[in-house]
Formats: sequence, C-alpha cells, structure tokens
Amino acid sequence: MGKVEKDSPAEKTGLKKGDKFVTADGNKFEYYDQFSDYLNSKKESEINLEIIRDGVNIEKTVSVDKNGMLGIGVVFTDLSMFEFKTLKYGFLESIPAGIKRGTKTAVDYLKQFKLIFNKETKGYESLGGFATIGNIFPGSWDWYSFWNMTAFISIILAIMNLLPIPALDGGHVMFLLGEIITGRKPGEKFLEYAQIAGMILLLALVLYANANDVIKLINGTF
Repeated sequence: MGKVEKDSPAEKTGLKKGDKFVTADGNKFEYYDQFSDYLNSKKESEINLEIIRDGVNIEKTVSVDKNGMLGIGVVFTDLSMFEFKTLKYGFLESIPAGIKRGTKTAVDYLKQFKLIFNKETKGYESLGGFATIGNIFPGSWDWYSFWNMTAFISIILAIMNLLPIPALDGGHVMFLLGEIITGRKPGEKFLEYAQIAGMILLLALVLYANANDVIKLINGTF
C-alpha cells in the first residue's frame, strides 16, 4: 500500500503504508480492477483482509465505505504482468489521437472533481498549491513527462476557468445567459461587487491550497 488516507476505514483499522495485500475474504485477485469490483459489491459492509507487514502475515477486518473504498493507495511492486508498448503517430494521426486523449482526461478530471466536496473522501484535503504543482514534475528532465503534465495542467485550468465564478470566463457566461433569459443587463454596481466577490473567493482558494502544501511539508507527507 502506497498511502493510507487520514480518517479512512483503512486507517481506523490500523492499516499502514507499506503493508502488502494478500487476500480479501480469502479471495486472491490477479488484477486491481477485480479487487475494486469486489469492494463495490461489499459497500457499507466488513471484509477480512490478509496482509503482510514486516514479513508477518496479519489479518484485519475493515469496513468498506458507501463508495466502495477503503482509503488506500495502491503501489504495484510486480510490473511484469503489464505489457508496455510505445505508439507513434504521424502528424495527421496525432490530431484525433490528441483530441481523444484530451477529452478522456477532461472527463476523468470532472468525475474526480466532485470528490473534493465529498465528506467521506475528504478530497479537499488533497488540494495543493504551487509546491504540489512543482512536486508532480519529475526530479530529472524527461521531455515526455514535462509536456504531459503541462498539457494536463492546461486542461485543469481550462475547466476551472469555465466554473460559474465571477472574474472567470464561466462567470461572464453565466451573466450573459442571465441577460439572454431575462432580457435585462445586470447593473454596473452589481457586476462590480460580483467581480470583487469572485476575486476574494479565488484568492481564498489559492491561500487554502498553498496552506495545504505547508501542512504537508510540516507533516512530512509530501
């Protein structure tokens, strides 16, 4: 296990980072998606996990939350089961391939976005600022990783910019739609106050995200 989320069912049971998963209710799983499907079938119930810690087999009874999760991060120690291959595209082929991957990335990000406001997953605790952004880039130069992460951050910024918050493009679109529906233009004072409120909200989000970075640095969880 690569990570155990704070206040998660896994942490409350006593699971720790570095524990090696063996079985769940006596069942062995060849692939992670099989284990994930099994957890989904056991929502809001208990399962018995067999793990290895410091070379010793231990059994733990852990509750699966309503989302079918334990609150653990998985690290694959044996990559031999995966088949790796490199796909190369020509210039014309790269355009639809890029659009397809960009669309999938945006959809996956939107699916995860709702977890930020979920009290069970506590995704808001994972929000990060400038230090987190810098930390996701590799320590040594890798052109593929660099441009891959740059593209990912660009997609995130594009989605965030479309949120209906004054001072963002999404806020302007919201006011324009309101004007189209009502046939009335918002007052100048109202727009001014809305812009100020939007800027305060954005500044608060930036401060909160960077405060999380500071807390992670202090706790040594980066």
